Amino acid sequence: MVLISNAYAQAAASQDPTGGLMGMLPLILMFVVLYFLMIRPQMKRAKEHKSMVEALAKGDEVVTQGGIAGRVAEIGENFIHLEVADKTNIVVQKQAVATVLPKGTLKTL
Repeated sequence: MVLISNAYAQAAASQDPTGGLMGMLPLILMFVVLYFLMIRPQMKRAKEHKSMVEALAKGDEVVTQGGIAGRVAEIGENFIHLEVADKTNIVVQKQAVATVLPKGTLKTL
């Protein structure tokens, strides 16, 4: 009685004429879709925000990411002084500015 069965070699798998490209096609397509739907728009928004921050000038009315509205009183290299009330200034990072408001929006200052 033989307890070990014979092992036979299988025939070689047929060669894929596309070289495995068809197997990688879904992965490539997912990366392309991810790039156009997520990465590219994020890079565009970051570029627009950087140009907005660089264009800040004294007297601009801005809103920070924290929701504080004020008028730019002084601009430094990394920080700006915002006048949030009469004779009341706060210091925030330039990158914290979310939007620049149209002139005359903050009439109560």
